[in-house]
Amino acid sequence: MTIGPKRPAKPLLISIFFLFFLTACGQGLIQPISPPSRERSSEKTAERRPEKAPEKREAQTRETQSSAPPRTVPPPKTAPSPAPHRLVPSKPPGAPPVETPPPLTLVRHADYSIGGSFSTGEGSYVRSLLSDDQSVWVGTTEGIIQVSSRSGQATQTYTTKDGLMSPYIFTMNKDPKGIYWFGTNNGGISRFDGKDWKTYLPSDGLADFWVYGVDFAADGTTWIATWNGVSRFDGKHFKNFNTGDGLADRWVYAIAIDAEGAIWFGTEGGVSRLAPNGQWQTWVHQDGLGAPNKHRLSKSDNTGFGTQFGEGEEAYKHSHNLSVLDPSGNETYNENYVFSMAIDPAGNKWFGTWGGGVSRFDGSQWQSYTTEDGLAGNIVYDVTVDPHDGALWFGTNHGVSRFDGKTWTRFTAQHGLANENVYAVAIDTEKRIWLGEKGGVDVLIARSQGSPH
Repeated sequence: MTIGPKRPAKPLLISIFFLFFLTACGQGLIQPISPPSRERSSEKTAERRPEKAPEKREAQTRETQSSAPPRTVPPPKTAPSPAPHRLVPSKPPGAPPVETPPPLTLVRHADYSIGGSFSTGEGSYVRSLLSDDQSVWVGTTEGIIQVSSRSGQATQTYTTKDGLMSPYIFTMNKDPKGIYWFGTNNGGISRFDGKDWKTYLPSDGLADFWVYGVDFAADGTTWIATWNGVSRFDGKHFKNFNTGDGLADRWVYAIAIDAEGAIWFGTEGGVSRLAPNGQWQTWVHQDGLGAPNKHRLSKSDNTGFGTQFGEGEEAYKHSHNLSVLDPSGNETYNENYVFSMAIDPAGNKWFGTWGGGVSRFDGSQWQSYTTEDGLAGNIVYDVTVDPHDGALWFGTNHGVSRFDGKTWTRFTAQHGLANENVYAVAIDTEKRIWLGEKGGVDVLIARSQGSPH
């Protein structure tokens, strides 16, 4: 569906340039763009040799604003070589400080390759992604970009000038009526019906200005996860729930509704479930949530990925910080802290934790998976179910992982990711995997789909 009139991308979202090798290329729908050249060592059947250091993702074109209707600019036949790229990875526990990290060497991944990437600006973060029909919505710290998943073209951008109260997008979802909901940093939650915007704030009854998750119940109500509990919205009125009602912690980062109508919440203090009959239940680390802190990592002082301060009228002030390292640069472990969750086709609940990997709950038993099992990193920012095959994708602090119930697959900076922190994952209708990172988006294509390199 078309969302409003098309217009060029705004300058604040920086240049958008796709290096896509899509299936559509073979169908003549778009022209392929040659990738930046990378020297590759010869590969033997039984041996993989490292490639040279990865190259920094750069936007190569810039759409300029004009009063004239937007037009499609044919891509160049070759793309200029970007500047050399150096990644600054977080260190394993106990590692000495590293002033200047060595250049990263690339390794060819057996199953996936980078099929495209684009920049959203050096200082921006892509915190959320939403695949919808033929578009992917990219939620950044500076606004929303709607991108055609087939052509790779940005078809629309949205910022505060369009109706958002805040440009920083934490979460996005689409309700059964086709209305889009956007949870923001200090801007409440905004809904968009394709034409008009409406924003809800604490003055309207919303629990908090900071919104981290949204899902929709079968009875038509909208459930909203915030930094001050959760809100239930029936279209006219809000009803809020907090620790006094049975919630594990007031800081809520993840929300999902299961087939039975129970609402699940991932918080800083564990997992809570609100049953259809109104009963609450909570699980914490001692019940099986999160793997043990085997390396005795310290707790991060950056709880909440930000800190609330002030009282009374000042109670809604927060600072926001995405660091997951201690002052020495080592990784941290926050017991009971849940970043993300998803429910798989079998009804199992998956919870991404801070340092404890990902935990699976089948209703009676917990099982946790970490880097020792195949997970890319033990801090899991996002959990996404692949709508095509039901596999689980995990965005972590050291890349992305796929798990089909038997086999783990990891794709990391060593395989070409521009940033090792993957905050969001989405799978589009063409089965491509979109990864939200600091500074932009990488798109993975399975080699079985004909990825060129």
